[in-house]
Amino acid sequence: MKQSSYEDFKYMLQDTGNLYIGARFTYRELMEHPDMNFKFKSIMEHYIFKEADPDTSLESEFYYLKEESFVYRTFEQLKTKVKINILVDKKSLFGKKKRVYVEKIMPMKNFVSIPLAQKKRDGVVVQEIVLSKLALMSFVV
Repeated sequence: MKQSSYEDFKYMLQDTGNLYIGARFTYRELMEHPDMNFKFKSIMEHYIFKEADPDTSLESEFYYLKEESFVYRTFEQLKTKVKINILVDKKSLFGKKKRVYVEKIMPMKNFVSIPLAQKKRDGVVVQEIVLSKLALMSFVV
């Protein structure tokens, strides 16, 4: 039996304004990835690794992130957004309620302000992070 390794959630995409990174990547995997943005690698080395463990996944990091942490302030400077899946109540045509997953993209500040107990209750799954290329370019290392 082959075990799933979540490779589908390890991706990097770019467009003209943003860098999209799948949340299953660990910081170490991002550092070793040949296509990863060099400036972001430098930011990880100089700022993020002061508090974060290189073997921490982005999903785990953002799920438990606190506003007081240096990692939060670093990602806030990068104008980071978080793409999540969250369970919400949805009414059907006949008024019957059903819980379904909905995809949302929200600024990191809004996501971090959600209490951990509410994230667990609502089945929040961090799917990807979105970094602004303009903020990445203006970040001083």
